[in-house]
Amino acid sequence: MEILNFDKENDYIKKVSEINKNRNLKYYILTMGCMLNENDSEKLCGMIEKMGYTKVSEAQKADLIVFNTCCVRENAEDKLFGNLGELKTYKRETGAIIALGGCMMQEKHIQEKLKVSYPYFDIIFGTHTLNKFPEDLFTILSKKEKVTDVIDIDGDIYEGIPIKRESSVKASVTIMYGCNNFCSYCIVPYVRGRERSRKHEDILKEITKLAKDGYKEITLLGQNVNSYDGGSGYKFSNLLNDVSKIEGIERIRFISPHPKDFTGDVIDAIKQNPKICKILHLPLQSGSSNILNKMNRKYTKNDYLTLAKKIKEKIPEVVFSTDIIVGFPGETEEDFNETLDVVNQIKFEQVFMFIYSRRVGTPADKMENQVPEEIKHERFNRLKALVESQVPENNKKYLGTTQKVLVEGESKNNKEMLTRKNRNK
Repeated sequence: MEILNFDKENDYIKKVSEINKNRNLKYYILTMGCMLNENDSEKLCGMIEKMGYTKVSEAQKADLIVFNTCCVRENAEDKLFGNLGELKTYKRETGAIIALGGCMMQEKHIQEKLKVSYPYFDIIFGTHTLNKFPEDLFTILSKKEKVTDVIDIDGDIYEGIPIKRESSVKASVTIMYGCNNFCSYCIVPYVRGRERSRKHEDILKEITKLAKDGYKEITLLGQNVNSYDGGSGYKFSNLLNDVSKIEGIERIRFISPHPKDFTGDVIDAIKQNPKICKILHLPLQSGSSNILNKMNRKYTKNDYLTLAKKIKEKIPEVVFSTDIIVGFPGETEEDFNETLDVVNQIKFEQVFMFIYSRRVGTPADKMENQVPEEIKHERFNRLKALVESQVPENNKKYLGTTQKVLVEGESKNNKEMLTRKNRNK
């Protein structure tokens, strides 16, 4: 892995800009998946707008259409193929360029399906070649050649990629790429590669610039942020401490940590720095030690509860959010009840619930005793009911208090209302 600058691609940005000069071109981007994908899309938008395109909210008004895909769950595939099907006529009539990127494009069976069933795409680019998008687009515009730009090896880290952020007050900053954990249900290590960390100097430089531009809240991103390795003994706790010293930044969040790597120095950093939000995302996935072992999560139910208790004792005001997968292969009623037990004990502030989705290429996909869909849905509904029943009690602690909130902008559902978050949301 190397850390490289963006000079070569800046040259291609200039070449595409010259081709597009005075053409008033539009682009549309659809982002699927996690905050890392959202951050990648902000980089794509930064590059695309420097090449002379203006963003629109409808695909069928665009000259360049980009899908930044996710492969964590099957419904993302359905969403991609559905959108592509709707664009077939528009592509034929207008010649719009269709570019497909992100995690799903790293999967060979997806590439083959696209070539057979949706051959009217123009560009496929993977998670390790996002930085080359200007070069790929130049190839299409100048040579009219279809581009497949995917590599299977771990990519390099590129600094200096232009970025167009969605918000003017909060920003996400990727601190590392890839994952070494290989949870048995997860395709991410296969499509995003092994862990590679950015230099802490580059991260702090980026956040300092954001602070000068008026940003108030920073979210540090990685598949497993608390295994960040800045070299020479510089760890995630050091990064948290240094980001907390940056003047102008008022809130710091991070996602996602792994319970097995949630060390004492990280807990101390959170406790000591008031800028770090006191809602911690602590992915559970299952409350059953048996299922956790099958998931290759490397902790037990008791390990998880002990960690949560330790954090709560050191930081009494802390609240937790979590991820839970329902219906993992072999999950029995007893296993599921263990999950409900943890939810009853922790009383999470937020729970992101998912029905297990088989992913080609993962060990879990080949496991016996796949849980029937009707049982998955029945358990999901029971978990959802339990979580919702805890909301009134969780909210009582805020009654009669004054909360400092960050106003993020207009509500998506009601333009006459503003959305905001306190430090525990």
